[in-house]
Amino acid sequence: MPYGYTGKILHVDLTTGKMHVEQPRPDFYRRYMGGSAMGMHYLLRDMRAGTDPLGADNVLALFNGLLTGTAISGQSRMTAVAKSPLTGCIGDSQGGGFFPAELKFAGFDGIVLRGQSPRPVYLWIKDREFELRDAAHLWGRITGDVEDTLHAELDDKRVEVLQIGPAGENLVRYAAIMSMSNRANGRTGLGAVMGSKKLKAIAVRGTHKPEVADKASLLELTKWGAKTVPTSDVAGLGKYGTAEVVSGQHRAGGLPTRNFNSGSYDDWEKIDGTTLYDTRLKGAENGQQDRFGRDTCYSCAVRCKRVSEVAEGPYKTEHRYGGPEYETLATFGSYCAIDDLDAIIRANALCNMYGMDTITCGATIAWAMECFENGRIGLEDTGGLTLRFGDAAMMVKLTEMIGKGEGFGVLLAKGSAQAAAIIGRGTDEFLITSKGQEAPAHMPQVKRSLALVYAANPFGADHQSHEHDPSYEAYPVRMAQIGLDKPQEKLALNEEIVRYAMVTQHLYSALDSINVCQFVFGPAWQLYDTEQLVQAASAVTGWKITVPELLEVGERRLNMLRAFNAREGIGRESDTLPKKFMKPLSGGTSDGYMIDRNEFEAALDTYYRLCEWDAVTGYPTPAKLNSLGLGWLVVNGKPAPAKNAPGRSAGAKKAGAKKPAVKKPIAKKMAARKPVAKKRAVNKLVAKKQIAKAKTAAKPKPAARKRVVKAKAAAKRRPAARKTAAKSKSAARKR
Repeated sequence: MPYGYTGKILHVDLTTGKMHVEQPRPDFYRRYMGGSAMGMHYLLRDMRAGTDPLGADNVLALFNGLLTGTAISGQSRMTAVAKSPLTGCIGDSQGGGFFPAELKFAGFDGIVLRGQSPRPVYLWIKDREFELRDAAHLWGRITGDVEDTLHAELDDKRVEVLQIGPAGENLVRYAAIMSMSNRANGRTGLGAVMGSKKLKAIAVRGTHKPEVADKASLLELTKWGAKTVPTSDVAGLGKYGTAEVVSGQHRAGGLPTRNFNSGSYDDWEKIDGTTLYDTRLKGAENGQQDRFGRDTCYSCAVRCKRVSEVAEGPYKTEHRYGGPEYETLATFGSYCAIDDLDAIIRANALCNMYGMDTITCGATIAWAMECFENGRIGLEDTGGLTLRFGDAAMMVKLTEMIGKGEGFGVLLAKGSAQAAAIIGRGTDEFLITSKGQEAPAHMPQVKRSLALVYAANPFGADHQSHEHDPSYEAYPVRMAQIGLDKPQEKLALNEEIVRYAMVTQHLYSALDSINVCQFVFGPAWQLYDTEQLVQAASAVTGWKITVPELLEVGERRLNMLRAFNAREGIGRESDTLPKKFMKPLSGGTSDGYMIDRNEFEAALDTYYRLCEWDAVTGYPTPAKLNSLGLGWLVVNGKPAPAKNAPGRSAGAKKAGAKKPAVKKPIAKKMAARKPVAKKRAVNKLVAKKQIAKAKTAAKPKPAARKRVVKAKAAAKRRPAARKTAAKSKSAARKR
């Protein structure tokens, strides 16, 4: 296996309770590198088009990356991918904290979850051993309680817990997957997918740190980063968190206010990062907030996470649920015209307790407030609740109702786009969604490349899918590393800005595959630049990685995301912006700013051309997929569900190769686990045509169900078996 990885992926069938370990070949790791791209391989290989996002056939894949678990800052990240119940498109979300590193220490690069458990369970992994345990006693409980219970039950406070809260159990369409009770894989509703599978939590504990090829080079980069933080452009991020940008966004006219009707908020200072730091971080009363009010992810020197608390009053909040990021301060604050910092801190804590995305939650409440003020929804819809901009108590109340699944909260739990489709009456006029996902707190009217990326991004509006416009001019040396050297004037949406959006999108896509923090690694203001990322990745793996290879990894992942949508029939017709963005903003420095529809459509044409996608459908072309090693996704000249994915397993048989001996699984379930499957029927089924080898030999593959030989051996078929046993030889090559 390559350095930096464990070489093992855990597959869990929650319907049957069976689990097995896969050991991919080295080229599999080099092709995808980890994270989102690696997870997408399994979704594209194993899922049918039209799969119900909340059904048993949805695959939820969780992957860390090649730097995860090393000592360098910004490496403890995990990506979750599945079909989104919020959008119906691909779902993709990143999270940090300590869980990603601990999963690697426990012996796994990722987990692939299939099926649905008949009852609540949690997955317990410790040093390459694993088992499913009953979670009836955890179901219905908030995140902090679950974490405490599992620490006591497993008798180890160092156990890291990834879980869903009651919102995930209630299938809130923007439920998050939580860790540490305050870190979230927040966007696209993948907590609801986990809830639909009745998987309450994954608890991990490990003691095996990854091997590194060039320890000296990695150590040098690690020390440089820690030493440079105080004088770098992330120094303010460390001290004030992402909340530091509230003031700058307001001054630029880019602080979304009253549900994106304005880009300026008169009371911005009350919710600014400086105010949060001075008054509400833990330890602020004694000037000790740098010690007690700033948290971090595993081995990260930046320490940007907030630890806030409200000691008394109606919004009393304990510090274990963290503190609001910029997006949260905006969505529960300026979006809703609320300047009560304590109320925002409480809403953020409720989202972390119940497990919800703060962006969609706050934006959905802001949408409901505007609909109510404009007479599109009334008391009969809200259950007698009056919704007004500026009502902090109502905002907090609605947040809790959504998490608990009560009253009007049940409708809001679907997200604003689905709620508008149910209500009708012109409520869609006030949406700020792309592909059904609410826009984060960065305004495309002010930063024009966002218009393109919000619309074309495969999983909906997202602010962390490319670098924003001001960085092109501000960081020329770092931009030149990725071939960008022609910065444009403000508000441009010409071909060069489209190219800038695409190239930085490829880089950010690579960051989500290598799985590193985009506040620590990137092409602009981040601590480490692109070349330093390449150096770090090469030092860990021993590979001679280049910047072009890194960009290709990102481009491959982006095309995989688009190919998933294409087979669902989702293409150019969904690459749109909400009508609200085509209307002039009111007030502040961005007064009158709007997106011109014709200019936007022209930019979209240019984007498709540069990406080498079909201009009519927006689908990746067969030529583009083939050029990225994704030809296995092409069926009848277009992206389609594939049955010929390239080799993954180290044990897959090759033509002319010696038949491998069947071995016992490397990892095993603990406690009272029944023996894993038997060999006897396998030989009857596959006979002359080997499908898989070694450690996966006795594990049935959920996708191979329909047309298998009608024999006694059918129930115990080999993992990679496809539609008929007659195809088993080709299936072996598809692994």
